[in-house]
Amino acid sequence: MNRRIKRANPKPRARDERKEARPFKARSSQKAGPRPGGKPGTKPQRFVGERAERRAPEPAPAKPVEALLPTKVQTVAVTADENNMRVDRFLEARFPGLSFSHIQRVVRKGELRVDGKRVDSKDRLEEGQSVRIPPLKLDAPKAPGALSEAAQKTLQALKEMTIYEDDDVLVLNKPAGLAVQGGSGMTRHIDQMLEVMRDAKGQKPRLVHRIDRETSGCLLIAKTRFAATHLTGAFRSRSARKIYWALVPGVPKPKQGRISTFLAKEEGEDDTIMRIAQHGDEGASHAVTYYAMVETAGNRLTWVSLKPVTGRTHQLRAHMAHIGHAIIGDPKYFNKENWELPGGLQNRLHLLARRIVIPHPRGGVIDATAPLPPHMQQSWNLLGLDATRFDPIENAPEE
Repeated sequence: MNRRIKRANPKPRARDERKEARPFKARSSQKAGPRPGGKPGTKPQRFVGERAERRAPEPAPAKPVEALLPTKVQTVAVTADENNMRVDRFLEARFPGLSFSHIQRVVRKGELRVDGKRVDSKDRLEEGQSVRIPPLKLDAPKAPGALSEAAQKTLQALKEMTIYEDDDVLVLNKPAGLAVQGGSGMTRHIDQMLEVMRDAKGQKPRLVHRIDRETSGCLLIAKTRFAATHLTGAFRSRSARKIYWALVPGVPKPKQGRISTFLAKEEGEDDTIMRIAQHGDEGASHAVTYYAMVETAGNRLTWVSLKPVTGRTHQLRAHMAHIGHAIIGDPKYFNKENWELPGGLQNRLHLLARRIVIPHPRGGVIDATAPLPPHMQQSWNLLGLDATRFDPIENAPEE
């Protein structure tokens, strides 16, 4: 897997709150600037094994995780870097090594309070808020070599998903249908599976971001606290670049563009979706997505490439539905009347987290690509789509 060397300083991001899609100007491949890690017309550099000369100096030895956990109730203030961070991710960042179930438990029981009030784990914090944190503890680490047969199978399953790994970072090709985190009645998910990778100090790899349960593809995992800090910072500063592939009905017009809206969560009796909102609506967040048509199958189906600038819940699914081209197989947003799925295509979400490019915590760049999942590969074969075609989203801006 490539880890490219060139670094780019992120440009300041202008806030465009217009609701409609507008085209971006594509550059020809001849005029396109160099990609990270190489000059125009050359292939990107690849790492071969470990290159110590490219690594930053090792950080000073850290205190054991157990020593960082509060043994009694304490109150802390939300910093500027933690502004708009979810409550559960705030705890993960402050106290690496805490299990997902322990975080959910202290929040659900109301042991953690923000400005004296109960909160949900998905609520977002604001700079200056006061957070009451109860005593916390790590799950007891398992003795080395004590993995059960079930745990060994889980470890093997994670290895089979792995598309990139080094001492700090793991990139998984998450299959469609496997959740990233647990929920009501859910016993198997990535966060739970990572328990088998706990080290001798009781620390397990940490989730850096999330993708939907039915979305397949690249999922970034931090194997160390050092990596978790740097990678979450890269997402927060939007220096991480993500590219998705999807199959949609019809042909979007224009064939490439920018979607800029506000999104807000809408709770139903049995489901939760993201609706298009107005600036100032309660819970509304600005969301920006670039899209580009890659190839069509007649005028009935289109393979589109997507580049989210922001990272809102269901952002790509809600945005494609907003412009009239909801993703094929989406149970939440695809509601076209009298539309029949072409023969041979499975009624499953056709959305792939195709590629992730992000600065490596110790220098260089991680560049990981996931293959089409089986149900999408079947659709590509049936429709005669060529997965090796040039992806025009490469020319979309980064902001």
